[in-house]
Amino acid sequence: MLGIEKIHHIAILTSPDLYQVSKKFYTEILGCTVVLETFREARNSYKLDLALNGVYQIELFSFPDYVERASFPESKGLRHLAFGVKDINASAEWLNKNNVQHEAIRIDSLTGKAFLFFDDPNGQPLELYQL
Repeated sequence: MLGIEKIHHIAILTSPDLYQVSKKFYTEILGCTVVLETFREARNSYKLDLALNGVYQIELFSFPDYVERASFPESKGLRHLAFGVKDINASAEWLNKNNVQHEAIRIDSLTGKAFLFFDDPNGQPLELYQL
């Protein structure tokens, strides 16, 4: 066995022109806190380390050679990133209040739990899932 204990982090790419917008989205809309922000001069790139509820979870990278996904949403790689929430209705209202467009709340036919999808500023699919 490898001895894996947990997922350490998820890396998300953004274009340089959307870096500040993405930073604001992940901190002010999703509620992540900044652990460390680093400008890597050799790569002309920012790396933003983010935590959820005090736990390091997400790395946001800006790259000058950022390219769009080959297809949406069924291309290889990360399909979407899901966040567990206690109250899906209150979360949907928060998105509405902050002008974040989202799909209607649906019910997972396997679990009976409510969920909804929306996108970050880069078009990365995100999901809120009722705990």
